[in-house]
Amino acid sequence: MDVIELTRQLGAAIQADERYTKLAAAKVAVDNDAEVQDKMKKIEEIRLAYQTAAMDAEPDEKLMGKLDKDFQDVYASLMVTDGMASYEEARAELDELMNYIMQILYLCVNGEDPATCEPPEEHECGGDCGCCSSDCGC
Repeated sequence: MDVIELTRQLGAAIQADERYTKLAAAKVAVDNDAEVQDKMKKIEEIRLAYQTAAMDAEPDEKLMGKLDKDFQDVYASLMVTDGMASYEEARAELDELMNYIMQILYLCVNGEDPATCEPPEEHECGGDCGCCSSDCGC
């Protein structure tokens, strides 16, 4: 089997993983969530208004400041909706899986044994490596 075929098989396995299906379901839910879609539409309107204001020969800094604040406010309110919170959680879980896979591939490309290589565990030691003997160098 060649590398491309194996990659396609890996892609199919990822799409069958519960983290992928959870993200796909969360995306559908967000797409059908009227509150989320309304906030996203408002964000786009503010973004376009900001771009238009920025293109003026003499941009109105007060208007641009207001638009920036409006954008931040609507964005913040969007991110705390149930739909977006679920979507972001699912996206983070799939991102974690993808990062893990990429680390394994990186190790293999650098000569590690594909059957046994393991990416280093992420940990938060607060910068004092004496507490965990991880030799992370932080």
